[in-house]
Amino acid sequence: MPRCFWCNDDPLYMAYHDQEWGVPLRDGQRLFELLLLEGFQAGLSWITILKKREHYRKVLFGFDVHKVAAMSDADIEHLMLDPGIIRNRLKLNAARRNAQVWLSLEDPAALLWSFVGGAQKINHFKVRAEVPAVTPEAEAMSKALKKLGFKFVGPTICYALMQASGMVMDHTTDCDRYATLAAPRLQ
Repeated sequence: MPRCFWCNDDPLYMAYHDQEWGVPLRDGQRLFELLLLEGFQAGLSWITILKKREHYRKVLFGFDVHKVAAMSDADIEHLMLDPGIIRNRLKLNAARRNAQVWLSLEDPAALLWSFVGGAQKINHFKVRAEVPAVTPEAEAMSKALKKLGFKFVGPTICYALMQASGMVMDHTTDCDRYATLAAPRLQ
């Protein structure tokens, strides 16, 4: 099956590409998880985070936003000793802070989707060079989230979140998933 340029032959990566990436995600719990995982990914490859995702789910209470928001400094110190995650104090503190901000919002999922007008934007990129790392919508999301108090939400992270959650559909036209996700809407 032809896949996007970024997908290597790791079975975990292929499954993620084929089943999750670019599929519209509106569930607040799963969007919260993705927001934190994208923050943990900063400076690293996505496959690194993907391989640690199940362990993150275990140690971060299934990404229960209330429990993550209530983590103590001692909890974070304990996580700093866990080799199954990215042991970065700034990122762990940001996860707690982001959970607290998330809880302060009336409808965080709707807020995130508002940056694409509430509906999936389908792109028709043919080659890797056409796929941007940042867009004006991602810059606007980043600015708004930072103003609310979120951390590790730069424009590149926000665009990766938009792509992963299907706010934008960036499977390239030579990818089998492009035909599955975009073609039915183009008819």
